[in-house]
Amino acid sequence: MAKFKMDKKDFDNLVKDLEILPEEVMENAEPVMKKATPKRSGNARSKTNYKNGTTTILADYDYAGRLDEGWSKQAPNGFTDQTIDFIDREISRQVGRL
Repeated sequence: MAKFKMDKKDFDNLVKDLEILPEEVMENAEPVMKKATPKRSGNARSKTNYKNGTTTILADYDYAGRLDEGWSKQAPNGFTDQTIDFIDREISRQVGRL
């Protein structure tokens, strides 16, 4: 017979760390998305922002979809795929340290 016992305090701390993880990851992902966003006039980058306290990075301009589909020669692969790759790596890294 095997017996396993978990310290409730340790478990509660782990849950707290996991609760803030999504917001922390998105906040760290915002600069990655901004850097991958084409910059001609600066409008697209200036209107790409993390909404504090959420899990949202908003590209708040009419042509965001076109830029993400590779319309710009500066970002022929768009910007969301790079950001999603960063988010995947960041989640793995942070969960691994827990």
